[in-house]
Amino acid sequence: MAGRAESCHHLVSRYFHMTVRCLKKTGTEHWWLQRHLKDPFVKAAKQQHYRCRSAFKLLEIDDKFHILRPGFSVLDCGAAPGAWSQVAVERVNALGTDPAVPTGFILGIDLLRISPLEGAVFLSEADVADPSTLRTIQGLLPAEKVDVILSDMAPNATGIKELDHQKVISLCLGLLDVSRSILKPKGTMLCKVWDGHESRLLENRLKEQFQDVRSIKPQASRKDSAESYYLARLYKGR
Repeated sequence: MAGRAESCHHLVSRYFHMTVRCLKKTGTEHWWLQRHLKDPFVKAAKQQHYRCRSAFKLLEIDDKFHILRPGFSVLDCGAAPGAWSQVAVERVNALGTDPAVPTGFILGIDLLRISPLEGAVFLSEADVADPSTLRTIQGLLPAEKVDVILSDMAPNATGIKELDHQKVISLCLGLLDVSRSILKPKGTMLCKVWDGHESRLLENRLKEQFQDVRSIKPQASRKDSAESYYLARLYKGR
């Protein structure tokens, strides 16, 4: 199971420290940096102290569908650099900031290292598909199961569209198998996919286990990106 190929902050650091001469030599990298600098979500993430622009994808989805509620337990898969966990900490009241509502719990996991975040527990350099990791997750959860599984996981891209699509579908299917052990009845799963012919296979598998399944492309997902998200709600359980 793979986490995000590179964290947003790692990419920013990498490109900002390139020399001008190097940027002139690599047109693709120069284009990436220029797009990144002009991106309104990048600017908003910096202003609002989110670790990555991807926070706004989850914020938009949650504003519309209310999948994160005070008191909920959440597993954030592919959590690095931690932006989705930041949103989840706020929305489920993981810090107990509001004494009038229940206090939630956030557990993030990634193959990459995740910098500490107040209100969240992180398992860095860990594979959610590994049976020993699953046991560790269950031991950390307050009730061994979660209300919500979030996944912004992506494989290390090869540049071959169909192969990359198959890899991300495999990640989602693997997570769906994991959900059998840790997702509460009527729970929610949100997972990232890349466009391709096997998306329907994943959708059908989700519909077998959830009462409500829909595809979403948040505004923060770039228009030229192949990514979208499946939101599966009301887990049927065993």
